[in-house]
Amino acid sequence: MPIPLTVSDFAYRARLVHRDRLAVVDEPGVPGALGRLTYGELLARADGMAAELDRMGVAAGARVAIVSPNSAKFLVALLATLTTGRVLVPVNFRLAAAEVAFIVGDAEAEVVLIDPELDGALRTVGAVHRIVMDGEADAALFAPGGEGAERPEVPEDAPATINYTSGTTADPKGVVLTHRQHWVNAVTFGWELGLAEQDVYLHTLPQFHVNGWGMPLATAAMGVPNVIVRTVRGDEILRRVDAEGVTLLCGASAVVATIAEAAEALAGSGAAVPGAGRVRMVSGGAATPAAVIERFERLTGWEMIHAYGLTETAPVLTVNRVPARDGLDGAQRAERLTRAGAPLLGVRLQVDEDGELLARSAKVFDGYWGRPDLTARAMRDGGWLATGDGAELTDGSVRITDRKKDVIITGGENVSSLEVEGCLHRHPAVADAAVIGLPHERWGETPHAVVVLRDGETAGEDELIAFCREHLTHFKCPTSIAFRDELPRTATGKVQKYRLREE
Repeated sequence: MPIPLTVSDFAYRARLVHRDRLAVVDEPGVPGALGRLTYGELLARADGMAAELDRMGVAAGARVAIVSPNSAKFLVALLATLTTGRVLVPVNFRLAAAEVAFIVGDAEAEVVLIDPELDGALRTVGAVHRIVMDGEADAALFAPGGEGAERPEVPEDAPATINYTSGTTADPKGVVLTHRQHWVNAVTFGWELGLAEQDVYLHTLPQFHVNGWGMPLATAAMGVPNVIVRTVRGDEILRRVDAEGVTLLCGASAVVATIAEAAEALAGSGAAVPGAGRVRMVSGGAATPAAVIERFERLTGWEMIHAYGLTETAPVLTVNRVPARDGLDGAQRAERLTRAGAPLLGVRLQVDEDGELLARSAKVFDGYWGRPDLTARAMRDGGWLATGDGAELTDGSVRITDRKKDVIITGGENVSSLEVEGCLHRHPAVADAAVIGLPHERWGETPHAVVVLRDGETAGEDELIAFCREHLTHFKCPTSIAFRDELPRTATGKVQKYRLREE
């Protein structure tokens, strides 16, 4: 008989096989922090939370929202809700109160869990049950419970989470992901990364973003310790890598950059960079330029891995690893790693006549919450999802050429903003860059760059334009450059170009 693939499988294996192994190292010094827990203790807390939700009358299928930076309680909530047929709604904790309130209301969440450091800012956000996770108001919710509680039979196609796209557009949409989709993603992604019992995983990736890319489920299955980091700062990441023996972490291009800066400062002081030859760093979200990858691997001695996907695909579609046996130098490795990589097992990809990447997989979402119109717009015949990304597919590997809407058409020529951004990142004074198209009377559009300079570095508009003209065909080069202290980014590091265009 067919046995459903559900999130309970990961909790079951963790409880049976890894009960006494370290499960989580919570961020110290935070109200309500849980310290160091074994998998047995972590799952006991999930049992207790499930029982308390029963007592509160929160039924299977009900939505439970959580607004929090990374924390052990986030892991408890994930396991407690999903293994009992409830639906978790992880919310970007960086959003304004009105945006959080919209998501909680749109999902019709009966419970909203709020980090104590966000309580004041989110005082207008409410639900039937509003609980602050400060160790007091939530004491009953996160108290350990007994293992005897019965778990309902959950169909594999039942919703497990609703993840709202923070997006590069202004309108958030609730992506409904099922148990089967989470199961397949966690297993295939973990397999591709070579996740094993000897690993130690550092949560630099926001847990709210597509549920930490499925890593909390994969780590539970393999008994891997989860080290929690609430604030992503390069020096603190290196300290945790050293103190906890971290071997694996994930993050966006901005995380890669802050680690590289900290590693350079550490090496400059004569100290060794921890984790060299041991740590794997998975970069995703926005594409990481080759110059940034080469610098990162050179300064840290860590292995860079590139992953690509969408919230709508649970999320990982492709992974790119470049084995040392290929014998490439640093620059060649970095150039190879700018590709999105090969599809995970069970993922089918194709590029349509307009150059847009299409994906078909058991991991493709069931639809947008309450928006069948948007769901129909995203899907093509045969179950193919339109990713919105322009791509090239050669030799079994994908290269993302640009977001379709971010291609600049100047004088009838297509310009990839990613290519121009990659060129700017090669300038030694540039820390970050984004390129957009601005209206132009003669050419239709013209490339405009927004640049962040490295601390202590100087470079003017004319110098950077001239640098681009040395390396690119002239029509691709920016005709104007603005300077900013930082770029507006989503939680996964994607530049919010609509905000740059509005400015």
